[in-house]
Amino acid sequence: MDRFSFLNAAHTEFFAQLYDQYLDNPDSVEPSWRSFFQGFDFGMETFDGELPAQSVASPSAGTADYHQISEKLHKEFNVLKLIEGYRTRGHLFTKTNPVRDRRTFEPSLDISNFGLSSADLNTVFDAGKIVGKVPSTLTEIIAHLDAIYCQHIGVEYMYIRKPEIVQWIQEKVGQNDNLPDFSIDQKKSILRKLNEAVAFESFLHTKYVGQKRFSLEGGESIIPALDTLIERAAEMGVEQFVMGMAHRGRLNILANIFNKSTQDIFGEFEGKDYDKEYFDGDVKYHLGLTADKTTRTGKKININLAPNPSHLETVGAVIEGITRAKQDKYFPNDFSKVLPIAVHGDAAIAGQGILYEIVQMAQLDGYKTGGTIHIVINNQVGFTTNYLDGRSSTYCTDVAKVTLSPVLHVNADDAEAVVHAMIFALDFRMRFARDVFIDLLGYRKYGHNEGDEPRFTQPVLYKIIAKHKNPRDLYADKLMADGIIDATYVKSLEKEYKADLEMNLEASRKKDLTVITPFMRNEWLGFEQVTDVQMLEKVDTSYSKAGLTQVADAVCNLPTDKKFINKIQKLINDRKTMFFDTNKLDWGMAEHLAYGSLLQEGFDVRISGQDVERGTFSHRHAVVKVEDSEEEVTLIDRLEGKKGNFNIYNSLLSEYGVLGFDYGYALANPNTLTIWEAQFGDFSNGAQVMIDQYISCGEDKWNNQNGIVLLLPHGYEGQGAEHSSARMERYLQLCARQNMYVADCTTPANFFHLLRRQMKTKFRKPLIVFTPKSLLRDSRCVSTIEEFENGSFQETIDDDSVNKADIKTLAFCTGKFYYELTAEREKNERKDVAIVRIEQLFPLPVAQIEAIIAKYPNADDYVWAQEEPKNMGAYSFMLMNFNLVKWRLASLKAYSASASGSSTRAKRRMADAIRMVFDKDLFNN
Repeated sequence: MDRFSFLNAAHTEFFAQLYDQYLDNPDSVEPSWRSFFQGFDFGMETFDGELPAQSVASPSAGTADYHQISEKLHKEFNVLKLIEGYRTRGHLFTKTNPVRDRRTFEPSLDISNFGLSSADLNTVFDAGKIVGKVPSTLTEIIAHLDAIYCQHIGVEYMYIRKPEIVQWIQEKVGQNDNLPDFSIDQKKSILRKLNEAVAFESFLHTKYVGQKRFSLEGGESIIPALDTLIERAAEMGVEQFVMGMAHRGRLNILANIFNKSTQDIFGEFEGKDYDKEYFDGDVKYHLGLTADKTTRTGKKININLAPNPSHLETVGAVIEGITRAKQDKYFPNDFSKVLPIAVHGDAAIAGQGILYEIVQMAQLDGYKTGGTIHIVINNQVGFTTNYLDGRSSTYCTDVAKVTLSPVLHVNADDAEAVVHAMIFALDFRMRFARDVFIDLLGYRKYGHNEGDEPRFTQPVLYKIIAKHKNPRDLYADKLMADGIIDATYVKSLEKEYKADLEMNLEASRKKDLTVITPFMRNEWLGFEQVTDVQMLEKVDTSYSKAGLTQVADAVCNLPTDKKFINKIQKLINDRKTMFFDTNKLDWGMAEHLAYGSLLQEGFDVRISGQDVERGTFSHRHAVVKVEDSEEEVTLIDRLEGKKGNFNIYNSLLSEYGVLGFDYGYALANPNTLTIWEAQFGDFSNGAQVMIDQYISCGEDKWNNQNGIVLLLPHGYEGQGAEHSSARMERYLQLCARQNMYVADCTTPANFFHLLRRQMKTKFRKPLIVFTPKSLLRDSRCVSTIEEFENGSFQETIDDDSVNKADIKTLAFCTGKFYYELTAEREKNERKDVAIVRIEQLFPLPVAQIEAIIAKYPNADDYVWAQEEPKNMGAYSFMLMNFNLVKWRLASLKAYSASASGSSTRAKRRMADAIRMVFDKDLFNN
């Protein structure tokens, strides 16, 4: 290590003051600075005369020698300032934009801004050692700095607060003046991949005129860069890659990186129907792919490109979850083995807030993935919006500074620079397990899509682009100038590649149907896709009392050698009492028994969300803390016979990003019960894109099953519009055919069986559960051990407390409202009203409901009762899906807000809704 490296992080304005302080009292300065000033090899070695002793001792000596040395040192310090200027601001003065002039930034890197002049250019400065040079002239130092920081790669890193990272970067970019140094074979390989990228786009543009494909043209150099990344990463031990990107360039990457059959791609362009009736599919530039691939050196790797909707950047969260699931499953002790790659658009990375959420996950225990390589295909324009109208930050990548990640800005026309930057990014990720960003500055050859007219909004820019050579031809010109290839070389490459495309096009046209291969099919072996009828088949979810007792022993006893606060002691003791003495088990206990039983059977459990370790309503306490040290104790980890892993994480204050992450986790690991819990069910709408675009329709669009569980606290307890409704109606509106389960349970035992059913089937569906708040501690909402030990999930629960022949009014309800209705019935001693619970709303158990209705021969009044307003809840869903009887509604009136902010008004409205069940002359208007 250079003994003057401490200068790298110094505040240069204090250099002169420090020197004066040293002259006055050498022992008053920090030892490394004292050593620096004492050494003649910095500043003093170049002094030809003999230094008088008194001039070292004191600046007041007033000798000419002292002033000469002082001036020399000040010049050295000014050179240090210049070096720091290049390191800090050099990226602002690069040649990274292939089609525009760069904006002007002040102050510039002109030497006059650093107290230097042309008279100093031939002076030898020892400060050259700081940038890895021997003492050099100022001209040589500037040339070195300009090559490193101001050519086709600009580097931002000086905001990083870890000196070892800063030093590593400086040494890395200092090698070979930060210029590529590839062999002839490597250069030819880069050219070959560039040719594939360019020829693929021109072929599609010729064969499918005007069709949307979201061309990569202007950013083709990402293809050789990704090719190099995968090959080199495999050599470094990476075994799986997980990639997410939006639509631009996707088809090119599928064909030329993932080796997707171009026959299949052409079939998608032809618009043929799919081979499965239940599958609706998606547009070709949203589809994903998983492939097993062998690198050129024989390494076996697995590569994945996740499917995604048009909602930009959402897939970034999903691939992080997929990556973490693969790491946890296959390489729990070495996250470097699975590499996530996120490809962004410049407008999207700057404009979409989910990026901030994803970036904030990067180093959190529950969500980190060992560093992501972020690549921005920077077109310098959004849909039609100029970049100056698209962000306030200097760069679209400024979100990288949140996690102090380095950013490389690269000219996309310089293919070697792009590949060189990618190698830097890979080496950084593998060395530090942190995120790194590459801003690939190129252009977009056409409009937003191939039928769009870009000159409407950027006429000047597109005149330049129309005359601009593509990266392949630019690179071919360079290689010809260097004598590496001749003029016929590229034509030969293009002819060979296009002949292969022509052959596949003809083969594609002979096929009648399009076949979509499920993403990550290798992770889903043994699972089958089913219909809604099969989803209603009973599943044995019973569990032995002995096994339940083992779970109870783990979660009902605190370690005796640690001290916990009194409230924790009481809570755990209460758990113990309910299981071993009273046989009245509450909701929290049901959860623990469900998780513990699954762990004993070899399933993993992952739960994340805001405050889930304790639970928003203090019911779960899966993790307890030692009073004095705050050491965390996960009680269920002490379970004997546990075969699976239990992981529970308090998340960052995010719904959108975290739910996307957990969806991705469930997508990659179907044998993990993956749960996301909203702090309040109302807050799930912060993740509505994930619910609408992935959870509700991922299987229909992309042929992907997913077993994600959403726990959404729901119930009207007078807490206002933001803490009452999980918007049940929205989920029910999304339900169709066989896409997901929706449940609103009323007993702990039924919730236990519901969670176990989620893992005991040979298929996976998303599960939406409206969970209780007040019922968590309601003495009526309990179950016996026998109810856990026996049986299975009950989609409906009939009213066995009544004489069915006496019933005139048959009321159906769901969730907490059941307990309020039964309390009113008991208070009024009504023997003519039965209350039936619909525990599963989708798939709606129609046959079971019909069978229940048949048991009440004298009923003539059928009520749908709900605590939600008329325009919310399940009422409209029941009207649409069950017409055997004519429903009478008992509910709140229709409102725009889900609940009143006044607890008094809320109670009055609820009382009115309850009375409607028992008095059919009261109408809901």
